[in-house]
Amino acid sequence: MTSAVARRAMPEGATMASPSNDNLKPWEKISYGLGDFACGLSWNAVGAFLLYFYTNVALLPAAAVGTLFLLSRLFDAGVDLGVGLLVDRTRTRWGRTRPYFLFTAIPFSILLVLTFTTIDASTGAKLAYAYVTFSLLGILYSFLAVPFSALMPMMTADHGSRMQLGSARAIGTSISVILATAATMPLVGLLGRGNERLGFALVAIIFAGLTLAALLNLFFSCRERHHDEGPRNGAVWPQVGAMVRNRAWLVTFLFCTLNFLRFGCVISVTAFFAIEVMKAPWMIGILLPAVSGTLLLSAFFAPMIFKRTGIRKGCITALALAILLHLLLPWIEARHVLFLTTFLIAAILVSLTMTAIFTMAADAVDYHEWTFSVRNEGLLSSGISLATKVGMALGTAIIAYVLGIAGYDPKAVTDGARAAIRWSYYGWPIGIMIVQIAVILFWPMDGQHDRIRGDIAAKAR
Repeated sequence: MTSAVARRAMPEGATMASPSNDNLKPWEKISYGLGDFACGLSWNAVGAFLLYFYTNVALLPAAAVGTLFLLSRLFDAGVDLGVGLLVDRTRTRWGRTRPYFLFTAIPFSILLVLTFTTIDASTGAKLAYAYVTFSLLGILYSFLAVPFSALMPMMTADHGSRMQLGSARAIGTSISVILATAATMPLVGLLGRGNERLGFALVAIIFAGLTLAALLNLFFSCRERHHDEGPRNGAVWPQVGAMVRNRAWLVTFLFCTLNFLRFGCVISVTAFFAIEVMKAPWMIGILLPAVSGTLLLSAFFAPMIFKRTGIRKGCITALALAILLHLLLPWIEARHVLFLTTFLIAAILVSLTMTAIFTMAADAVDYHEWTFSVRNEGLLSSGISLATKVGMALGTAIIAYVLGIAGYDPKAVTDGARAAIRWSYYGWPIGIMIVQIAVILFWPMDGQHDRIRGDIAAKAR
């Protein structure tokens, strides 16, 4: 008998699709990946270069910038939960997630340009401007990232199809990272002709245009198939309480937070590391894209690997090998080719675990329905978006505070500041990956997908 939840999910005039055959079209999968490209292009540019832009172009104090990142993102935590609850209550002729892509695309693109624009004013005024523009950008990002994460379990209930969408999303993320990290500084130099202030503004305009096009394509190309159209007017805190009791969601949340804590640290400190420690600014264009750009490679074989190993075993193995390679890096700094080769291999291994997060987030929705008889895609997805922001905020803030404590001055960098940069580049990622291994040990879904989907279908009969 057909699931009542699935029956309610059918848009008017649509035919029923079984969970094992959701008929995802190739362009739909590509469009979903481009959706992550749209979100990731701006956010990776912010993560990689906004600290540099604020300290070296806008000439704001590093410690003050660290506080800016931290406070803005912690505020976003509440925004993400609010957006998640709003998605669960949204009922429109376009579905529950797609309207957010349509109506947020233009203002988000405008805020991206304003964020990478500085004003001629006092330090206090420039800092206030940075707070306003960066905070608004983060709020609008919530209205994109939360619905986007909620969209995957609505598009298909099939685990294999979700792995394919996860791979498409990983490819989109990878392309956004490569473009944002490898092309930004060369474009700043080319377009600004020595004027970094102008260069950053022009690059932001280009990125905003690409983001707008990809978000509108996401709205027009991707279809919602599976969600509960029943009312969502219950009390908020019981729903949040159920979310944190969802073991699959909690593991995903912690694993994702740690991943982006590591990512925030590495992506923020890389430009300083390449310039001040390695004395090779050209390495920025290789090291930064490799941090997450290697998702482009891992996305193609991650589904095959995790199908054989499961999420838990696959992630533990990849992280353990990545840790060993990171421990080797400080000893081979002087041999640039060997250093980059080792770093790239480690980055590919870590990228496998980032690919897994996308599938884990969708599986956590099934686990929630299995446990609590309600899906709450929006609320659960808001938690994952929250994890991304909190992790990035803490990672970036940590590096900013380290620079501030070390007395970093772009005009006169001391040996103490260089030592702090070097330690941050190696120490934080290794420690964080060790904790990630401990967290993923508690992942409950490996080998349980068919049983859980069967139980859900049986309850709906």
